[in-house]
Formats: sequence, C-alpha cells, structure tokens
Amino acid sequence: MSDPASPSAVATTIAALRKARVVPVVRTHTAANAATVVGWLRDCGITIFELTMTIPDAPALIRDLASDPSLLIGAGTVPDAAMAQTCLEAGAKFIVAPWVDATLAAPCRAAGAALLLGAMTPTEVRAALSAGADAVKIFPASSAGGPSHIKALASVFPHVTFCPTGGISPGDIAAYLAAGAGFVGMGGALVDEARIIAGDRAGIEAAARQIMA
Repeated sequence: MSDPASPSAVATTIAALRKARVVPVVRTHTAANAATVVGWLRDCGITIFELTMTIPDAPALIRDLASDPSLLIGAGTVPDAAMAQTCLEAGAKFIVAPWVDATLAAPCRAAGAALLLGAMTPTEVRAALSAGADAVKIFPASSAGGPSHIKALASVFPHVTFCPTGGISPGDIAAYLAAGAGFVGMGGALVDEARIIAGDRAGIEAAARQIMA
C-alpha cells in the first residue's frame, strides 16, 4: 500500500486521468465481455479503465487486469466501504461512486487511491469535496446541461477536477474539456456491449481512434 501521509500516489493518478482525457467506463452483463473490450481498447493504446461493480465478479476482473503494470484500473459504482476495500485489495487505484458517500474516503486514503464522488449541484459538489473526493464526477452530464453545466460549475469551483459522464459521445469531448472538465468518462459510446457480442472489434477500435485523435 502507498503511504497514506503522502498525496503523491493520488496526485499521480489524477494527473494520469487528466492526461488520458477519456476514461472508458466498462459496464457489461458478463465479465467475459468486459475482458474482451478491455483487450481491444488496450491494443488501441488505451490504458486506463473504470470497471463498474455491476459487472458480475468485478473484483476478480480488477485483480486480473491490475496485474498488468501498464494498466491503471479503477472501480466504479462502488456501493459501500466494504466493496471499496475489496476493490483496492484487488489492485484498483481509483474508486468511483455516482453519489456522495463519505465512508469511501478512509479505505482510499489508507491505500493511497484516488476517490471520485458524484455530484450535480454546487451544494453536492461541496459535499463531495467535504467527504474527501479528489475529483468530482458529474453524472448524468448530458441530461444536466452538458458542457454548459460543467462551465458553470467550474466558474464557482475553478480548482476542482471535474469528470462528467453519462451520454457523452466522442464528438463531445473537446467541448467538455474546453468547458473546464479535467477528463470525461465514456461508457456506451465506446464500450458498446452489442458490438462486443457481435464481435465488432473494428467498430470499437474506430470509436477508440476517434477519441484518441
């Protein structure tokens, strides 16, 4: 585990997320489909992934993928501190929840992992920061006003790293970043399970190339 007294591990993780600009949010009905799409995207040069706890046996998949030192793996839709601890022990370097849950901070601090908590309004952003968030997830971003909502929040919280997710397409990335997002989370537009099931690797790779352009 990282030294909890040092913020360097968390700062390094947040810097990596910002540099990547886009974090695939992997939410599939089977672990096999998740592993498949991670493999395809990794071959395209994407090395950061958020694996949601809605994937069956997600911690085992996190453990398997985190064994690759070239990958930075996080856990998403984490429901409580116990699951956060399980994911951290499996190798997750960041924990994500689409709500404010202050109990997630302690295991993240002990492990030197970054914590992303969800918010929508200025009051919720402030609550997320008070609860120990290192970055704030804005979800669902597209239905809340898109880049204009991020721009408004960033004007009030200029030093907060925002990660909008929900309904974001490759063509939206530049607008979100220009509005003040540190990086964005992208699920269905990049990790399309119908394409995975159909074996449409070319379609997934085309989306990956578009976001990396």
